[in-house]
Amino acid sequence: MTLFTKEIERKAQAQFHLGSDLEKQQVVAKFFNPQGAGTWYLINQDPDDPEYCWGICHIFETEVGSFLKSDLETYKGNLGIGIERDLGFEEVNAKELLDKLFKCF
Repeated sequence: MTLFTKEIERKAQAQFHLGSDLEKQQVVAKFFNPQGAGTWYLINQDPDDPEYCWGICHIFETEVGSFLKSDLETYKGNLGIGIERDLGFEEVNAKELLDKLFKCF
């Protein structure tokens, strides 16, 4: 499965100039570890360095920060299964999602 489609990267890179302003950005993709902990919500990506992604991460706690594209693409767990993209995920405002996640955990 392709995690970072051209459309996902286009949308994420278009929001990069907004920095950490969650209220003005959409979460454009959700990635998850199907065999354990780890969910990443992509908000923006550096157009000059697409390796740098920024979003909401929930592994053992929820936080906002950066992650590397290649870490998601190359990870293989104990069963040899990699990170997946939630194909049914619909874009949502980043601030609204973060608020919901904090209420759940």
